[in-house]
Amino acid sequence: QVQLVESGGGLVQAGGSLRLSCVAAGMLFSRNHMAWYRQTPEQRELVAAITTDSSTNYADSVKGRFTISRDNAKNTVYLQMNSLKPEDTAIYYCATGSSPLVVVTTPDYWGQGTQVTVSS
Repeated sequence: QVQLVESGGGLVQAGGSLRLSCVAAGMLFSRNHMAWYRQTPEQRELVAAITTDSSTNYADSVKGRFTISRDNAKNTVYLQMNSLKPEDTAIYYCATGSSPLVVVTTPDYWGQGTQVTVSS
């Protein structure tokens, strides 16, 4: 079955950086669209998405600070997060979908999440 395993979360001071990784198994990675979401007690938000041809889109709140990328040879999608702010604190989830629309609305599979905490 499909498995998505995130890593790279942690505690960082405001202004710092983190890189999240998500390794996929049980699927043909290169043919799947990928996304990062984040969950706070208030809401779940789509952070960034990348299609099979590496087209990307970002939430307005992270544009210019976060970068999503993928390495098909490693079955891995990354989220480079720079200039972190306390409001970026959340659980970050990796997700996959069979189409660009599915991955940004109702992903087919989710990872278990990784906590990111940004202190002020």
